[in-house]
Amino acid sequence: MKILFLGSSHFSKIVLEKMLEKDLNVCAIITQPDKPSGRGHKLLPTEVKSYGQEKNIPVFTFDRIKLHLDEIKNIDYDLAVVASFGQILPKDFLDYKLTINVHPSLLPKYRGPSPIQSALLNGDKITGVTIMKVACEVDAGDIILQKEFAINDEYYGELEEKLALLGGEMVKESVCAIENGTVKFTPQDSSFATFTTKFTKEDGRLDFTKSAPEIVNRVRALSEEVGCYITLSDQFIKVGKAIDVTGKFETKMSTILNYKKNFIIGCKDSAVEILYAQAPSGKMISGRDFINGHNDVLGKNVL
Repeated sequence: MKILFLGSSHFSKIVLEKMLEKDLNVCAIITQPDKPSGRGHKLLPTEVKSYGQEKNIPVFTFDRIKLHLDEIKNIDYDLAVVASFGQILPKDFLDYKLTINVHPSLLPKYRGPSPIQSALLNGDKITGVTIMKVACEVDAGDIILQKEFAINDEYYGELEEKLALLGGEMVKESVCAIENGTVKFTPQDSSFATFTTKFTKEDGRLDFTKSAPEIVNRVRALSEEVGCYITLSDQFIKVGKAIDVTGKFETKMSTILNYKKNFIIGCKDSAVEILYAQAPSGKMISGRDFINGHNDVLGKNVL
């Protein structure tokens, strides 16, 4: 079965890698156009484009799929597989050939653009991957295959990679079912649907009137992509990693403990240790090194 792959993100690239490892026949790739990056605004390709070219797979960069339907119909493929592509697919495309999607949540939970971050932010212990038939309504298509995955102490990047690898394996299983005619399409119960949105910089602000688990979950979910931070003396201090140290220190809410060995901040009925922090114009360093170089912050309040 010849597969047309549509994807643009790091998640997409890992799914694609696993699909090729499983000997699936990816005959062509569609990804987002190159985008400007960095101070020089140099145009950079998506990871999927670079990887596809490395593997000598034809790659097309279409900014709006509906404007390129004739070109797509000239591609000799049997099935389209979508993973974090970044565009709404038009009905004409979906009606042309069967299209399935790799979505990193247990649908109908966490429809939308940020299912992995949302699972971490909410402190979920179980997430998973769903393979579904793509429908016009976002993430509302019939379920083909669904598998659970236990969340431990992963941060976003690690969990994204694990779910993408699982997703690539599930694509193989789904393609086999489609080929041999045993595939089943199970409608979602939309009454149980929950929805996610894109996170912004403001979502990364750490509020120490919250509990330690809530703060740590926010760091795990958002520090790597969106960025997490505290405000201290009108400066933004980035937070890379944090752990719950409730019961180990006597702390006051929203106050940095006057303790030179660790970067401890009091929160609601608990305490958090900042394991990695970054001052403006500095590098991300350990919390202990940060405190050693910034003793003046001890005892101060954070916002």
